Amino acid sequence: MNINHLLEERDITKYRLAKLSGVPHTTVNDICNGRVKIERCAAETLYKLSVVLGVSLDALVSEAMEFRASFETYKSQICHRVKDLGDIDFIIDTYESEEIRRLFRKRWYPESLYLLAMVDYLSRENDLPLCVEYNDIRKTRLTEVFYPASILTLCSALNSDKPKLESWQEAIPEFKRFNIVESEVRNVN
Repeated sequence: MNINHLLEERDITKYRLAKLSGVPHTTVNDICNGRVKIERCAAETLYKLSVVLGVSLDALVSEAMEFRASFETYKSQICHRVKDLGDIDFIIDTYESEEIRRLFRKRWYPESLYLLAMVDYLSRENDLPLCVEYNDIRKTRLTEVFYPASILTLCSALNSDKPKLESWQEAIPEFKRFNIVESEVRNVN
């Protein structure tokens, strides 16, 4: 969990966190501003912060320890999960895990929006209603269009943007809504 989000959610200032936890204000400030990595803090510091914030030590450092794969790798993992679980179980698993919201809070917007687009697409394919819990996120759109690496490579090889234009036309609407070009989610090996 991002410490700044925790402070915001709990309506606690950095100064108040420092006072309540006994951790020096400069340390709290350095952690919040990214000058000190939370995963490198002393266990005592982490414990004091976690008690005041009401989260476990693990929750406090888990986000910092999380590896962010490339977007292409992430998309592939999601498509494989759909294939392995099946549409309905994938949708249920995604909603129960609250992964969409977690990624969005981390500001991992491409991953969050891709996952939401996948759930929305699979819901449409299976005549299921959309989960209204994510309507706030559905209003979001990536500022730049995310094309598959294969399309970008083809454009570079041909020295032409024609593959981009064609892929945009063929893209699945649920993905296009977020400026993500995706046309094939079922054909994975």
